[in-house]
Amino acid sequence: MDRPEFTLRPWRETDLPSLVKYANDPTVAGNLMDTFPHPYTEDDGKAFLQRFMANDPQLVLAIEVDGEAAGAVGIHPQGDVYRRNAELGYWLARPHRGKGIMTEAVQQAVERGFRILPDIDRIFARPYGSNAASQRVLEKAGFTLEARLVGTFFKNGRVEDELIYAVRRS
Repeated sequence: MDRPEFTLRPWRETDLPSLVKYANDPTVAGNLMDTFPHPYTEDDGKAFLQRFMANDPQLVLAIEVDGEAAGAVGIHPQGDVYRRNAELGYWLARPHRGKGIMTEAVQQAVERGFRILPDIDRIFARPYGSNAASQRVLEKAGFTLEARLVGTFFKNGRVEDELIYAVRRS
């Protein structure tokens, strides 16, 4: 199966309806930190857009599929002693999963992150141990499993392992 066309691009105010539609899926919030709300309201979407559209350059990008924002991928630079690291976060609307979009979007975001953030040497992601799809995305995108921290997350009413995947500037 061919991968559908998609574009990584900055968020726009006009993305609000599709952002709310797709982010309100419980499987999105179910695989992210608890700070990502569910249900996902229009006010949540406005706050998200206001927060990430204010950055120049935008480090959290929309994944546009079929003319609408259907997900996000972002690079989050860390501070203090972690300042040479950035955390990767991402999600994709359910209808577009399993088609190779997320792997390619992660690869593009990582390349862009290393290009526009010259002091970053390592980009990492921390999927839940039960999120096999996210682990596959990271592995296909060239990330290496660095650690499994047993029982560090509490999500969806259960204890989860924290996996740490990373890729380094080549």
